[in-house]
Amino acid sequence: MKNKQFAVSVIITTYNRPDALKMVLKSLLKQSVQPAEIIIADDGSGTETQTLIETQKALFAIPLLHCWQEDNGFRAAAIRNKSIATSKSDYIIIIDGDVLLHRHFVRDHLHIAKKGQFVQGRRVLLSEALTLQIFSQQKITLTPFSKGIKNRLNACSFRLLSPVVSSLLSEQKYTTIRSCNMAFWKKDVMAINGFNEAFTGWGREDSEFAVRMFNNGIKRKDLRLGGVAYHLYHLQNSRNGLEINELILNQTIENQSKFCELGINQYL
Repeated sequence: MKNKQFAVSVIITTYNRPDALKMVLKSLLKQSVQPAEIIIADDGSGTETQTLIETQKALFAIPLLHCWQEDNGFRAAAIRNKSIATSKSDYIIIIDGDVLLHRHFVRDHLHIAKKGQFVQGRRVLLSEALTLQIFSQQKITLTPFSKGIKNRLNACSFRLLSPVVSSLLSEQKYTTIRSCNMAFWKKDVMAINGFNEAFTGWGREDSEFAVRMFNNGIKRKDLRLGGVAYHLYHLQNSRNGLEINELILNQTIENQSKFCELGINQYL
């Protein structure tokens, strides 16, 4: 990270899963490089999550902030926008509230950060049995050889090889975009007006975000062999709103849109 002097915020999206959030925060405590701040982007969780965050604040030497909105259905775009608007850093890493981070997760993201690009990290899928074991043992140390891991290659971390492999395998496409492990410059997000809050329910809001980034001249960099995130098992989200969300995505592609009307400027 020579000559790269900038602050980074980690934003964690969560909804009523305090057991998982506790493990994510535990993995952030163990980071070899700490972010400047952590913001919990809470899409309407109950008091159990609030209580957890309050008890966790004393463990961190950096600010741990709780950005909450009323529970009115799946509104990840809105709570991410509010949290990004709240952040005080130049660079932002967003993760889901159910991913355990390799101890060099933040370091690896900072190592690959570059102007004019956003970073798409990868995830390691965990089985239901391994996830239950993690909760029962409060264990956050995992390796590519742990039993119950799928797509093991995504669990490999090699700092020296990561920049080379990442450059070779990065693809300029909006598919396979997942905000469970993504990073970008705050100014680039402001330029496209953040996430599009026209999306309701799960699906395609991350892809549409990436399309507007592309249309505004921002390249995609795929982080390989680094930035490892272990995704705890959960049931599949409802796909009820997917058809409408597909239409919004296709409209953005056809119109070559760079800016969404319903976005982050509401919170500035």
